Amino acid sequence: MKVLAIDTSTLVMGVALLEEDRILGEVTTNLRKDHSVRLMPMVARLLEELRLTFSDLDLIAVAAGPGSYTGVRIGVTTAKTMAWSRNLPLIGISTLAVLAMNGMRFGGKIAPLFDARRDRIYTGLFQGGESGEVRPVKKERVVSVDEWLKELEGEGPVLFLGDDVDRFRERIRDALGENAFFGLPPENIPRASCLGRLALERWKREGKGEGPDFAPNYLQLAEAEVKWLSRRGNGKSTE
Repeated sequence: MKVLAIDTSTLVMGVALLEEDRILGEVTTNLRKDHSVRLMPMVARLLEELRLTFSDLDLIAVAAGPGSYTGVRIGVTTAKTMAWSRNLPLIGISTLAVLAMNGMRFGGKIAPLFDARRDRIYTGLFQGGESGEVRPVKKERVVSVDEWLKELEGEGPVLFLGDDVDRFRERIRDALGENAFFGLPPENIPRASCLGRLALERWKREGKGEGPDFAPNYLQLAEAEVKWLSRRGNGKSTE
C-alpha cells in the first residue's frame, strides 16, 4: 500500500511517500515561505523521482493541525482535493502526534509543543509503545505555559519537542528540574514519514478514511474570528 503524506501545518513543509513500512522518499523544508506555491511542485517532483504517478497511490495522509491557520488549511484543502479527484481514502492525523513520534523511544512521557502566542502553547502529552506508535496520555489543548508545566510536575521524565521549545527552555527547567529533557534539532521538526506511518496504522485498524465533513483541528479560533464574535456579542448582533 502506497501512502502519500503531506504536512504544511507549521513552518515545516514535508512530503513523504511510503510503501507499507518502507519510506520510498521524503522531502522536508523548514522555511518561512509560501507553502501554497511550493507544495504541489514538491509532490510532483517526489513522484517523478520515484517513477510513480498519482494512479499508483492508495492512501492520502495529511497533518490536520494544530499549527498555522493558513498552513493547516493549505495542507487539508490540497489533500482533500487530491483524495476526491482520485477517489482515494484520506486520513488526517494530529500534527502534535506526528511530532511526538520523534520521541517514541524515550522512556518517559513526550510533550510536543508549538507556540500559540500570548504565552500559550498548543500541546499534549504522549507515551511511546511497542506498537511503533505514540498514544495520547493527556488531551491536546491550547494552554498557558505555566499552567501546563504545573500539570506536568507529577508525570516523571518528560521530553519536550518542537522548534518553539527554546523560547520556554529556562522556564521548563525551573519547573521540572531533572525531569525535563529536550530533543535534538532533528527531533524538533515533524516528519511527513511519521505522519504516513500513523495514517497507515490507523487505516489497518479502522479500514476507513475521513468523511466528507473532515476539517482541520485548530484547537482555537483565529484571532480575527474571536474579534468578530466579540463585536457581535458571541454570535448575536449587538446592533
